[in-house]
Amino acid sequence: MNIGVIAEIKPDERRVAIQPGAAHDLVLRGHPVFVQSGAGAGAGAPDEAFEEAGAIILDSAEDVFEAAQLIVHVKEPQASEIAMLTPDHTIFTYLHLAAYPKVAEGLVASGATCVAYETVVSGGSLPLLAPMSHIAGRLSTQVGAFYLMAPNGGKGVLLGGHAGVPQGRVVVIGAGAAGLNAVDVAVGLGARVVVLDVNIGALEHVHRQWGSRVTTEFSTKAAVTEWISTADLVVGAVLVAGDRAPIVIDREMLGVMEAGSVVVDISIDQGGCFETSRETTHREPTYVIDEIVHYAVGNIPGSVPHTSSKALSNATLPYVRALADGTKVAVERMPDLVGGINVAAGQVTHEAVANALGTAYVEPAAALGFG
Repeated sequence: MNIGVIAEIKPDERRVAIQPGAAHDLVLRGHPVFVQSGAGAGAGAPDEAFEEAGAIILDSAEDVFEAAQLIVHVKEPQASEIAMLTPDHTIFTYLHLAAYPKVAEGLVASGATCVAYETVVSGGSLPLLAPMSHIAGRLSTQVGAFYLMAPNGGKGVLLGGHAGVPQGRVVVIGAGAAGLNAVDVAVGLGARVVVLDVNIGALEHVHRQWGSRVTTEFSTKAAVTEWISTADLVVGAVLVAGDRAPIVIDREMLGVMEAGSVVVDISIDQGGCFETSRETTHREPTYVIDEIVHYAVGNIPGSVPHTSSKALSNATLPYVRALADGTKVAVERMPDLVGGINVAAGQVTHEAVANALGTAYVEPAAALGFG
C-alpha cells in the first residue's frame, strides 16, 4: 500500500508523523512512501533525509492524498484535509473526536477509515498516546513554572524555593502517564507535590515511586477544592479514552485559588478538565480568568517537535507496518488496532466516541464488512 505523509497545518504544529528511518523501513518492506515537501523541516527531517531513505517528495498535500491510500498524520485533520479524504483512504493520526465534533462529522461524511492513536489499547495501556502524554506531562510543569514568574503573569513563585523560603506547591490531578511525568519534573524542581486520582492503584504507584516526597489523596470535589486553595500550580491530567474529559475544577472552585496561580490543562485535547478551559495555541498560550493564569495549548508536545516526532514515529511504526498491508490484515495481526478505529464507512465505530458525540455506534468489523 502507498503511504503518505503530509505537512501539519494546525497552528504552531511542527511535528512530522514519520521520521526518515521509519520511511526507509517501510520502503524496504515494499511500501512506497510519499512525503509532502517540507513536512519534516520543523522536526529536523529535511526533504533530503527522506529522499535518502527512499521516500518520494511531492509538492502538495493534494499530490500526497492522490498518490497514497494510507495517510499517516499527527494532529486531527483540518477542514481542507478532510475535504481530500475519500472512502479509499485510511488515515492514522490523533483524532480526539469527543472534543472536535465538526471533525467527526467531516470524517463520517468522507467515508474514510479513520484510526486514532489515542484509542489503540494494548494490555490495558495506550501505547500510542503514551509518548505524547509523557512529553506533555513533563512540559506542563516546565511551562507552569515559567508562567508562575511575575513578568509572565504569575504570582512570582520559584517552585524550588530557597533557604528559609518554602518551596512552591504543585497539585497534579490524574496519575496516568501525563500526570506521573508532571510529578517527576515537579519533584525534580524541588516543589511540594500533591497527586489526586480516583484510582487507588495509580496512587499506590506514586507512593512506591516517590514515597514521602509526594502526598497522595483520593480525588473528590472536596479534596480537590482543599488542595488547590493553597496551590501555586495545578496540572489537570485526567483521561477517559475516547470520551470527553470530566470536569474536575469548575468556575466556583477556581475562586478558592490565590491570584497569580497557574493552571495547566493537559486534557484540553479531550475537551478540557477545567470548566474555564478553552483551547489556546503556542503563539497565544495563556489567558486569565478570575486572576488565575490558564495554559490550555491543544498540542503541547508540538513545542518540542524534534523530540516528540521521533518518539511518535518510534511508537507508531509497528502499527503503520500492519496497516500498510490492509486494515483487515492489520487487525488480524494486531488486534489492538480495533480499538483505534473511530470512524469507518460513514459510521462511528468507537463506543466512547459515539457516546460523547451522541450518535449511533457500529462495530468496526460490521462497518468494514469483515466481521
